[in-house]
Amino acid sequence: MDARRRFLLFLYSTPNIVGALLGLLGLALYFVGLIDRFWILIVLGLYLIGVLATPKSPVYNLQIQNQLSADEIRGELDTLIRKIRGKVPKEILAKVESIKDSIMQVLPQLVDLSSSDRNIYVIRQTALEYLPETLENYLNLPRAYSNVHPIKEGKTAKVLLSEQLDILDQEMKEIVQDIYRSDSQRLMAHGRFLQDKFGKSELLVGETE
Repeated sequence: MDARRRFLLFLYSTPNIVGALLGLLGLALYFVGLIDRFWILIVLGLYLIGVLATPKSPVYNLQIQNQLSADEIRGELDTLIRKIRGKVPKEILAKVESIKDSIMQVLPQLVDLSSSDRNIYVIRQTALEYLPETLENYLNLPRAYSNVHPIKEGKTAKVLLSEQLDILDQEMKEIVQDIYRSDSQRLMAHGRFLQDKFGKSELLVGETE
């Protein structure tokens, strides 16, 4: 991380904001005449008290193990939702839950999660890597920075997160449709095989002649 980015993250951090508010309080006391001598030292002291006394934002680790069964992935996704609830905006949480619901919908049908099938690979990577890493990167930014500071093309971290989740959500929905469409095609193909193999009359055993 370069020096400019470190400075910006500190500028938007909670300790700096609290320190700045206490410093402004010191200036207000000076302007109303409650303090006079050493007012600069008092203002600086209040700022430092705010910076040093305010707890730093927690560091989030949302990583999920790579080798998990379908049931374990389901449990990890439930845990992920609990971890971010109340820490991300409601519209962000809704998108994450939609992605989780799509994954949950097809997990019972995925027998081999290590398969090289494109759909299974994307589902696995979304659950184990793409989704948790995207959320972790967002949560580890100061809230004021992620909501206000433009990062790319004038967009804030919050906007970029929302766009990335939209992409994941749409991709998951399309994969669910592909999987169900494939299952339907396999079912129809199996029905045609049975019809060709045994013929209609042999499937109606017990019918009154």
